[in-house]
Formats: sequence, C-alpha cells, structure tokens
Amino acid sequence: MTTSRTPPVRQTSDLSGLLDHASHVLATRMAAAFTELGVTPRAYCVLFHALAAERTQSRLAELADLDKTTMVVTVDELERAGLAERRPAEADRRARIVRVTEAGERAVERGTAIADRVHREVLDSLPGDERTVLVAALTRLVGGGGALAEPVGGDRTVRRARRARG
Repeated sequence: MTTSRTPPVRQTSDLSGLLDHASHVLATRMAAAFTELGVTPRAYCVLFHALAAERTQSRLAELADLDKTTMVVTVDELERAGLAERRPAEADRRARIVRVTEAGERAVERGTAIADRVHREVLDSLPGDERTVLVAALTRLVGGGGALAEPVGGDRTVRRARRARG
C-alpha cells in the first residue's frame, strides 16, 4: 500500500530553482537574439575575449567556460565564418592564438549591442530601485569573497549548465 506524505514546508526560498530558471530563460532569450547576428552567444563570448587581448585557445576556453572539445568546435565555426583564425603562439609554437578578423570585430561590436539590449530588456522589467538592488546583490554574491564566488569541492561532480557569458 502506497501512502502519500506531505513534504516539509520550505523555510527558505528555493534559491537554486529561482537562479536555475532565470539563467535558463535568459540563455534562451540571448540565443534567440543572437540569431540576427548568425553566431551563438558562445561564439560571441570567444570572439569578445579574443579581441580583448592576444590569448591562446586554451586560455579562451577557460574564460568562456568551455571544455577543450567545445572550444575546438567553436573556433572551427568561427574560422569557417571568417570571423577568426588560428595562428601559432610566439612563445610556444604548439599553442594556438585565436585572432579576430575585421569581420569578427564587427560581429563583436554588434554582439555587444545585442547582449546589452537583452540584459537591458530584462532589467527594465523591474522598477529602478529593484534593478539596482538585484544587480548589486548578485555582484556581491559572485564577487571575490561572496558566498557564490567559487564552486565547492566534493565527492560528486556537479556539472555546470553551459550559458553564454559575454
């Protein structure tokens, strides 16, 4: 015989659920917006970081939070689109630098405007004082020393959902 039990009443807001849902919906909005540019938010993120400084493919993967295989696929896509090219690093000929082409520079400029627009649309859905508090609180939580600044180690690996960062 199966009996139904009433689960305990939560004493604190489900922060995990709220942040996961918000992150997922924001990522879908960003992906939809980036279709007008013809690149993914992930590709934009790689271009953005490659344009900021001469960086190896490995360093760009770290900055964009991509595994090695995904990074290779992303740079392959960027090369095919004429937005970036690989070249050997001066210091280590085995390492590859990702150089942004002129077309890639234009894509970064347009992509930055798209990302800003999406973020502005989301933030504009809140009253000004709530916008300020939300951004300040999230910045404090994920900033150096914040409770969500660094992952916590443990016996079980927690896979991070990939989201676009720009």
